[in-house]
Amino acid sequence: FLLIELTHPHITLLLFLSRMLRFASARRSIPSLIVFSLLATPMASFSSSPSPSVLRDNGTITITPAQPHSALIVVTHGLGDSAEGFADVAEMWARQLPYVKFVLPTAPTQPVTLNGGMPMPSWYDIEGLSERTNENCNGIVESQRTVERIMEVENAAGLPYSRMVLSGFSQGAALSLFTGLQLPDDKKLAGVLAMSGYLAGSKQFKLSSAGKTTPILHCHGTADPMVTFSMAQKTESLLKESGVENYELKPYPGMQHTVLPEELSDALAFLSKVLPPDDTCAVKPKSVDEMSVKELKAAIRKGGLGSKAVGLTEKRELQDLLKEHQK
Repeated sequence: FLLIELTHPHITLLLFLSRMLRFASARRSIPSLIVFSLLATPMASFSSSPSPSVLRDNGTITITPAQPHSALIVVTHGLGDSAEGFADVAEMWARQLPYVKFVLPTAPTQPVTLNGGMPMPSWYDIEGLSERTNENCNGIVESQRTVERIMEVENAAGLPYSRMVLSGFSQGAALSLFTGLQLPDDKKLAGVLAMSGYLAGSKQFKLSSAGKTTPILHCHGTADPMVTFSMAQKTESLLKESGVENYELKPYPGMQHTVLPEELSDALAFLSKVLPPDDTCAVKPKSVDEMSVKELKAAIRKGGLGSKAVGLTEKRELQDLLKEHQK
């Protein structure tokens, strides 16, 4: 039995594969089953806002709006997936929230006990499917720091934590809860969005006072065989008993370990509510002289100047190219 939490943008493929998997399972025609958790996304989303820029760098996808961003949403994927799995959804949300910057990191590749020690992208080790909250979740603290560093960079640029949301699917949802609800008062988030997730690493988890009042939307399918709905209910109970005040567990009858359009719509409504437009929080773009070489190259790609940058190796040359373009 191999658990992989993947995503895909096409609803038709989702429905087809789901039916095939159910049929094969009922007929017991296959000795072992690879379970794919597929993410359904509307095929098109219309918006009059300028298209955001998309930068792929070393496994991390950054979606930056055309205007100075005034909010941040970090999206973490499920077990065995990568940042690409949620890229289409993040781009769709970005068109609806044209003031939000999205950052999608990819988990480190490491052995997963549940899958026989097979190395795969994973935010932490998963030992079994039954009682997840009591697991050691080796690696979760390191992944917590990865997410925290993303937020620290944005905060250093001038964005307050109150304009940030952590979101994720399955293992990524667990990481979002684990990270977002332990932050101190001066780093309280606008919210946490958990899709098909649960509270992981309870032995290391210490709910902060800020976490108690952080808005949380937990979307979960009632027919989820991987992270059962009872686990979602237990997560809700544990957190509310610990003092969490604003926790909504939203069930989706019959939905398995996946994401469907109705859920994405609910998620977007939640994100819009906790992160409304606010130009007073807009991050002032760096001047060309303030940019690092990495930032200069990203700006050159965004400006469509890649062909003119061929052969340029010195930082000053990259700066001059951008300055000339900005005249």
